[in-house]
Amino acid sequence: MPEGDTVWHSAHRLHAALAARVLTRSDLRVPRFATADLTGRTVLEVAPRGKHFLARIEGGLTLHSHLRMEGSWRIFAPGQRWTGGPDHQIRAILGNSEHTAVGYRLPVLELIRTADESSVVGHLGPDLLGPDWDPQEAVRRLTSDPSRPLGEALLDQRNLAGIGNVYKAELCFLARATPWLPVGELPDEVPLRLVSTAHRLLEANKHRPDRRTTTARATGAALNTPGQERLYVYGRERRPCPRCGNRIRRAEPQGQQDRVSYWCPSCQTGPPPPD
Repeated sequence: MPEGDTVWHSAHRLHAALAARVLTRSDLRVPRFATADLTGRTVLEVAPRGKHFLARIEGGLTLHSHLRMEGSWRIFAPGQRWTGGPDHQIRAILGNSEHTAVGYRLPVLELIRTADESSVVGHLGPDLLGPDWDPQEAVRRLTSDPSRPLGEALLDQRNLAGIGNVYKAELCFLARATPWLPVGELPDEVPLRLVSTAHRLLEANKHRPDRRTTTARATGAALNTPGQERLYVYGRERRPCPRCGNRIRRAEPQGQQDRVSYWCPSCQTGPPPPD
C-alpha cells in the first residue's frame, strides 16, 4: 500500500493536470456511479488526505478514491498511449483538453457531496503532510491504548494519517523498539520524538522518486550505513543492521499485525513476533 508521501506526490500531479480546467471527458466505471457525467464541470482541486484522494469538482461534488495495494492514477497527454494495465482494470477517466487522468484498479471510487467528505476521511488522525498536522494530538492518539503493539498503532490511520509498512519498520528501528513492544512501554520522551521524525521523513520524501530514511538528521545519531542504502531495515532481511551489524530479520503477518515486519533483534528492544 502506498505511503502518505507517495499519495501526496500523486495527488499534486493530478492537481497540476486537472485543477482549474473544464472536464471534457468523464467515465466512472463502477456500477453505482456509471451513469454520472461530470463533463462540463471544472475541477477545483485535488487534495490528499492521508492515503485518500479528494478531487473536488464544481457543483459541490467530490470524487473520492483510495489506492490500497494495487491502485494507481496515471496522467497522459493527448495522443499518448495509456500504460497502466489492461482496459478492463480502468475504473475512472477524467480528461480535459490538455491531460487525461486514468485510475487503474481503484478499489475505492465514489462520488459524494463535498459537504459530506467527513464521512470518508473524518475518522483519520492528524495528517503528516496536511495543514492539520498536530504532533501533540498524534501522540495522544498513538498512546491512547498502552497495551497496543507499536507497529499496529503506527499503521492505524486513526492515530496519524500517512504511515504505511515501510515507515512503520523504519520508525520502529529509529525508536529502538520492536514492532511488538506495547506503546505504553516506550520511554516518555519517545512518542513525541517518533511522530516528529515521521513528519520530518515524509516531508523530506514527498518530492523524491526514491524514498530515503537513512539520514543523520532523521536519526540524531551517526550510523554505519553504506551510502547506497536508502532504508535501514525494510526489505533488508539477512543483511547487517546498520547500527550493530547483526542480521536483520523478517516476520510474516500474524494476528492483527497484517503486514510483514523487519527489525533488528539485537538493538531493538521489546518482544519478538508472537509464535
